[in-house]
Amino acid sequence: MQLLRRITDSDFIGGAPEFMETISRYASRGVLVDDKMHIAMMYMSKINLYKFPGGGIDEGEEIRDAFLREIKEETGYEAEIICELGYVEEHKNKNNFMQHSYCFVAKVHSRVSNSMLTESEVELGMIVEWMTFEKALEALNSSEIICDDYSTQFMIVREKAILEKAVEVLANQYGRGIFEECKVADENDKG
Repeated sequence: MQLLRRITDSDFIGGAPEFMETISRYASRGVLVDDKMHIAMMYMSKINLYKFPGGGIDEGEEIRDAFLREIKEETGYEAEIICELGYVEEHKNKNNFMQHSYCFVAKVHSRVSNSMLTESEVELGMIVEWMTFEKALEALNSSEIICDDYSTQFMIVREKAILEKAVEVLANQYGRGIFEECKVADENDKG
């Protein structure tokens, strides 16, 4: 799997990047699309921020299975991984914490249950919101502007790197017109 991005303190405060050697947490996450090429964004109303479905990999769990489990838990949907994006490293030297996230794109099959959020996710007011790629980027950019939390800044930069790679991969796979076709279909649905 290819490296998408290494995020370090230098991305926020400047200076030379400092890389950590030991991985503190492995995670699996990414973009979930539906038939209209809308993507699932997890909105956390308590802190007014967006992220993609995903989370930690359980001991002995395969990285792809972890992503599909996280999708089901956070959104209530069954999905199929359609492509691999790469991985992101978050070197949080201030916290002495390095996260390694495997990133994918998955497509929804069907809704099978309500979300099964953790207690902390419920406390954050986490819900799934479906939006276009363009709106997702706007949501992440808005989150970046208002965010002053150290760890959350890493999350937003990570999510933007994942989204940019997903757009590139899907455009290559389905053709750049897929986004315009979906935009037109979406506008027709509103009219």
